[in-house]
Amino acid sequence: MQALMDGDVIAESDDTIYIEGNQYFPLDSVNPDLVSKSDTQYHCPWKGDAQYYNLGENKDAMWGYPNPLPSAELRIKRDISRYIAFDKSVVEVK
Repeated sequence: MQALMDGDVIAESDDTIYIEGNQYFPLDSVNPDLVSKSDTQYHCPWKGDAQYYNLGENKDAMWGYPNPLPSAELRIKRDISRYIAFDKSVVEVK
């Protein structure tokens, strides 16, 4: 799968996870020059505390769960700690 921003591939991986309508990519598949941490906070009742990231000039365009709750692995059957999803208004996944 590929993640594209403005037509450019910003992430590519055969190891993605589909969760609640979003395709999660390995964090290390994204060009690190485009990524910076955000201060935005969010807590999912079953995944845990999210870490948001800015993607270029796009605030909070990526997020992941670096320390997911045990319920996340039980539900998804995978460790999602190193995976991120993209804001669909900024990034196209195909």
